Amino acid sequence: MGKATGFIEYTRSLPILADAKSRVQNWDEFHAHLPVDELKKQGARCMNCGIPFCHTGTILDGATTGCPLNNLIPEWNDSVYRGQWFEAYKRLSLTNNFPEFTGRVCPAPCESSCVLGINEEPVNIKEIEVSIIDKAFAEGWLAPNPPEIRNGKKVAVIGSGPAGLACADELNKQGFTVTVFERDDRIGGLLMYGIPNMKLDKKLVERRVKLLSDEGIEFKTSIKVGADITAEELKKDFDAIVLACGSTVPRDLPIEGRDSKDVHFAMEFLLKNTKSLLDSNFADNDFIDVKGKNVIVIGGGDTGTDCVATSLRHGCKSITQFELLPKPIEKVHTHESWLAKVRTFQVDYGQEEAKAVFGNDPREYCILSKRFVTDEKGNLQGVETVEVEWIDGNLNEIAGTEKVWAAEKVFLAMGFVGAEKAKLFNDLGVEITSRGTIAVNENKQTNVKKVFAAGDCERGQSLVVWAIADGRKAAKGVEEFLNN
Repeated sequence: MGKATGFIEYTRSLPILADAKSRVQNWDEFHAHLPVDELKKQGARCMNCGIPFCHTGTILDGATTGCPLNNLIPEWNDSVYRGQWFEAYKRLSLTNNFPEFTGRVCPAPCESSCVLGINEEPVNIKEIEVSIIDKAFAEGWLAPNPPEIRNGKKVAVIGSGPAGLACADELNKQGFTVTVFERDDRIGGLLMYGIPNMKLDKKLVERRVKLLSDEGIEFKTSIKVGADITAEELKKDFDAIVLACGSTVPRDLPIEGRDSKDVHFAMEFLLKNTKSLLDSNFADNDFIDVKGKNVIVIGGGDTGTDCVATSLRHGCKSITQFELLPKPIEKVHTHESWLAKVRTFQVDYGQEEAKAVFGNDPREYCILSKRFVTDEKGNLQGVETVEVEWIDGNLNEIAGTEKVWAAEKVFLAMGFVGAEKAKLFNDLGVEITSRGTIAVNENKQTNVKKVFAAGDCERGQSLVVWAIADGRKAAKGVEEFLNN
């Protein structure tokens, strides 16, 4: 695949993004594309590996490596190199329902397993992927294509995040009549309200949802399943039910002062922000305002980065991000480090923007929060911390390193611990695991035969690309169950 000597002739390149200091002045998506000629060179770097690893997703040493969707990456890399864009789009669409989402927000475990990454920068798979699908939309290659025949069987999908949408899409293609229920006022779940607009423009989500709707999927918003529609009604009205509710219970930090009104979960901050932006361009003031405030984000993952970037756009006075773990090592390209679970140091868009605005990376490592400092009215004044060290996997506080950081707003971005303990689950009778997730078999089927589950609600907190893969697998399980 690609050019036989391409990996020798060409180096990895990325599009030049909007200047970090200027882009925090707006909420526009900052993603850009490489020129077509440069994209061909990037596709040419694909090595025609004897045994490619990029397209096979698995969990290795607790971390995702390779593409969980089994994308035909070498094939569409080769097509891009040869200028065969429509062929590249056809290959990409065989395995990925929503490349315009994964090409923007996926951390690209495919690239970490690229064989070229053994001794140099891997192939720029993610950029090629998003360029293919964006060109496909621009050229008009995507148009509503509803099934010619309906099989008369009805499926309810609960939740419209990436897992629910992928499942609905696959089932609809097979002729099932699919209804998607969403408790929020817009379709998209995590894609709509969990990821800020500058990272994933909501017009792209709405564009895909309209396409799915035009193909025959029915979407119902502002419906709380279990209350507005009962489990018994679902069982009566549908031949199968797919739970795709996500892993929405955030990990809390139960320390002194936690009850302050100025300590928020990250998703509360991000959801209110995006909804206010879409509803009124913030004119309704129905969002958590951090303008002129010292902000601390506790948690170092993608959600924490999104909180950093969102705070910057609202004009915070300062931004600090606490990480409990040590600073990761710098990335090296060696056979020993390839496919390894070693955390490597990366600068994401939020940290890049913080450095541009304030002059330094906002992250502080090996920091343990001890209490939230409040005044007599419960207003947040700061966070008391202590530095820690890790010895043989054990956390030890370092005496004499106590410190109080000024803060008027704190956002907790420490991950999620499972699906909500919904009345619906009890009413349906599905089994819940000790991790707080829905128990399923290899076909994503629960202990209740006509009920399936897909995505984070059964896998636990994970990547968008895993959610799409799980949604596709659940659809296949539903199809086999109903056809048999």
